Amino acid sequence: MVTTSLPGGTWTLGDLTVTRFGYGAMQLAGPWVFGPPADHQGALDVLREAVRLGITHIDTSDAYGPHVTNQLIREALHPYPEGLHIVTKVGANRDDQGGWPPARDPASLRRSVHDNLKNLGVDVLDLVNLRLGDAQGPRPESAAEAFETLAGLQREGLIRHLGVSNATAEQIAEVRSIAPIVCVQNMYNLAHRQDDDLIDELAADGIAYVPFFPLGGFSPLQSSALSAVAGRLGAGPMSVALAWLLQRSPNILLIPGTSSVAHLRENVAGAGLALSTADLEELSAIG
Repeated sequence: MVTTSLPGGTWTLGDLTVTRFGYGAMQLAGPWVFGPPADHQGALDVLREAVRLGITHIDTSDAYGPHVTNQLIREALHPYPEGLHIVTKVGANRDDQGGWPPARDPASLRRSVHDNLKNLGVDVLDLVNLRLGDAQGPRPESAAEAFETLAGLQREGLIRHLGVSNATAEQIAEVRSIAPIVCVQNMYNLAHRQDDDLIDELAADGIAYVPFFPLGGFSPLQSSALSAVAGRLGAGPMSVALAWLLQRSPNILLIPGTSSVAHLRENVAGAGLALSTADLEELSAIG
């Protein structure tokens, strides 16, 4: 693997060292995360460029497509370079209407884990996140049965590390009483700061926080404030948002997605934007 200096350096997920700047593969599937990509070769090129840039953290799920992104990852990168780590999610399926119905009963979770193993072409999954809640966000419900199922698969040697996604603080505490986790993957950005305290608590415990939708859910006023800072710095809003996340806390890992090699390179460059203390204070006031 060719290594380059990526923004943010590295973080350790259990015994796995990954670049804090990673890549999210969801956008490699077709429209609405259904079916194959319009440009099959382009999808392979993006994955190979991510590795060439030195990215060692790829986020995926066998529900994307379904099966499409994992099969693309395998086609593009298998046998996987040493040091590359693939993180996947289970706990939701796709329906014919484009929804993401929960699939957290023990049989569904076992099937999902084995589908991920097969489509990625591996004997052990590096890290599996349990997706909780629904498409509208986290829901206050017990995660114990589902997480105990994954902990059992971990004991069987099929999963190396565990995490949770779309989870409340109470669910995170609940699953941590069952088995250790190495990451939490929730919606968080400049405008949606509901996990501020959680991020700091996880950092103190050496647990990664992986935000999704780095530009999602901004009001017009908030977008204007972000654009003003970006304009002053001569950068795009996405670059500023990614750079702010990296500088927000050392345990934050980025997984911006794209189906374009050029956009991937832009994201890497943008995340390395140097923000001053005044910039950080102005941006932090957005939330």
